[in-house]
Order: sequence, then C-alpha cells, then structure tokens
Amino acid sequence: MNHDYLLQLLHQEVIPAIGCTEPICVALCAARAKEILGTEPDAITVQLSKNIYKNAMAVGIPNTDMTGLPIAIALGVTIGRSELQLEVLRDTTPAAVEYAKAYMARVPATIEIVEDAPDILYVHVEVKNADNKAEATIMGEHTHFVETNAPQQSSSDTNHSTSNNDNELTLKTVYDFAQEVNVKDVEFLLDGAKMNMAAAEKSFMGNYGHGLGRLLHTVSNQHLNNAQPTNISNIFGDTLFTKILCYTCGACDARMSGAMVQVMSNSGSGNQGISCSIPVYLYALEHNFDEEKTLRALTLSNLTVIYMKQSLGRLSALCGCVVAATGSAAGLTLLMGGQYDEVTFAIKNMIANISGMICDGAKPGCALKVTSGVATAVLSATMAMQHSFAEATEGIVEEDIDRTIHNLTRIGHDGMNQTDDLIIDIMTHKKA
Repeated sequence: MNHDYLLQLLHQEVIPAIGCTEPICVALCAARAKEILGTEPDAITVQLSKNIYKNAMAVGIPNTDMTGLPIAIALGVTIGRSELQLEVLRDTTPAAVEYAKAYMARVPATIEIVEDAPDILYVHVEVKNADNKAEATIMGEHTHFVETNAPQQSSSDTNHSTSNNDNELTLKTVYDFAQEVNVKDVEFLLDGAKMNMAAAEKSFMGNYGHGLGRLLHTVSNQHLNNAQPTNISNIFGDTLFTKILCYTCGACDARMSGAMVQVMSNSGSGNQGISCSIPVYLYALEHNFDEEKTLRALTLSNLTVIYMKQSLGRLSALCGCVVAATGSAAGLTLLMGGQYDEVTFAIKNMIANISGMICDGAKPGCALKVTSGVATAVLSATMAMQHSFAEATEGIVEEDIDRTIHNLTRIGHDGMNQTDDLIIDIMTHKKA
C-alpha cells in the first residue's frame, strides 16, 4: 500500500469545518453560484438530495440563533466565500446575519427535494439577476463541485471516489500505516483533536443544545466546588469515562446548536471528527502518553473511519457516529497496549453492538448518539484487551474483519434505503 496515498487521504478527509456540514455544503454551493453570477441574485432555486435536506432541517446555523436552510442559503449568497470550503460562513457576524435576514425576506429561496437525484449527496443552486443566470453543483463530497452540464457519476462511483483497485484499503493496511508513518506528517491530527476539545470547552460555558456535555462536565468537577454528591454524580462520578463522554458530546452540543466553533471533521462530518479524536486524545492525556504514541492512535482512529466511509458513503440511514466511534475503539485499543488482533476484536464488538443506529437528521439530539457511540467504544476496547469479543457465529460478525466491516457498510449503503425514505417521510410530515 502506497503510504503517500494514505497520507493524502488523511489530508483530504480530515479538514476544519464550521457548522453542520450539510447546510454548510448548501451555503457553499450558493456562494459559488453567486460568485459566478457576479452580483446578488434576485431569484434563487436550490435542488437537494433527500439526505442533504434531512440533515439540514433542524440544525443550528453558526452565529445566527436560527436553524435550517433558508438562513444558510441567504448567508452563503451574501457573505459566503467558496474558497473557504467547509468554513464558508466564517465571516458571519451579527451585522451580516441581520442583512441576510432582510435579504431572505426579500428574496426567499425556492427549495426542492430531487427524488431521483444523481447522488445521495447532491446540491444544485441556480441564481438569477435580471436576464443573467448562473448555476453551481456539488455532488459526491461536501466540497466537490462538478460542471452543471457534465455527465454525472452514479452514487456508487462518487462514494468510492477516493479509492481504486491499486489502493484498496483493508484494516491491516490502515493499522500498519498508523504504526509506520512518520508522525511529523500527521501532526495536524493532534491540532485537530485540540481544536475539537476547544469546541467542547465552549459548550461548557453556555447553553447549547440539550446541555448534555455541560451537565456531565459539572458532575465530573463537583469535587472542585466541594459540592455534595447528587444522584447523577453518584452514577457517573469524576472519572476518565465521564470526561470522555462530556467532552465528546459537549463539542457536538455546541456545533449542532449553531455556535461559531471550528472543529476538525472526518469524511465530511464534524461529529465524526469529534467522535474519533476526543476520546483518543483524552485517554492519551490522562495516561501521559508521548506525542508519538498519541499521533499513532489518532491516525489509526481517523483512517479507520475513512476506510469504513469509503464503502458506506458520505450520507446514509446509518448514523455516522457508529462509524466514528468504531475508529475511536481502534485508537483506544492501541493506547491500551493492544496490537492488530485486539483492534479487530474491538471493532467486532462495536459492530455487534450499535450497528443499527439510524440517522434521523442533524440536530442537537446528535449529542445523545455521539455519547452512545463513544461509551460503546470505551466498552469495546476494554473488552478487546481481555480478548472478549463477538464471535463469527453472532449476527453480521465474521471471522474476517474486513468482511465484518463491509457487512455493516452494505447494510447502511444498500439495505437501509427504504428506512431512509421512511425516516424522511416521518420528519417532513410531523403534526404541529
């Protein structure tokens, strides 16, 4: 396996993002269309695949105290800069939000779901001003622009755009790379973990989402204030496990509620980046591991997620927290002293446990799923170190770890399409 290819994958898939990546993707496309037009449009039409729409319905937009696509589109048109990619709304200020609100009222965007979209991740924006028109299209990946009139790849083609026959990933190649890579080349992963920690710390200072991270943080630090134990603190306590939960879900609380925080994403998802980095980083910090050991564990965690997402696809009815937490389980196992066999045991435990978690859109409640995922990762890694793991006779687990991984991603990519349709139907037909 070409190490340069794997390093390129990491740099390509682990990038900074501000805000939930689905509405940000739409804002990015709107910004590019406006740039092509050369002036503010007086008409906007946005066409979306159902999965983009699902993940943009209820999530907070950075620095706005608002949710959903209309304000994301308006900000993309008015202040978005496409060269910033997933940080396209970095320049959002209170004044910019007020202008975008006025623009949104004056030029409301027409938003359409494309039932037969050419890819599960598809955004097309058409803007007009007088007799002038411009278009932009994103497909396959959150920042991948395609020519509007170019032949379009099928979903299966774009989902595998980072892989080819000469560089087919396996867990063993991922594990070997993590052990052999020059850690100077992956230092950005440690910077990303610290970035995600900072997002969590911001959540502890405010009222974001369901406040799960802040609640657990308060519980784990009660001893600092000489507070009497509560029913909650008696359950969780001041432990590394509680700290892993509170920091991971805290970062999710902040970004899902529209805090202006930068996080390091993985495979197009900030929550995936958070879930595969913070648990590993905190475990390494708690046990005083040196930078090299920490970076190797972060490399294994992040690259395991990338490997799994290559066959699952960018978006699906399977919650990405399951995949990201599986990466964490691998990284934690490495830090606990495990080798390749123990890493495979941990991943089998993950797949045997929370493989059926559905994605019902991006929202503050994602913090609950993130917490479930990383809690299971800690459990799975701990079991793996005792050589306790799900056997090939159990469910979708097989002896071969790569076949086990692909059993999970096949279910998410191929088997849950009807589930996805039903989820979206429920979400769009709720009674007031």
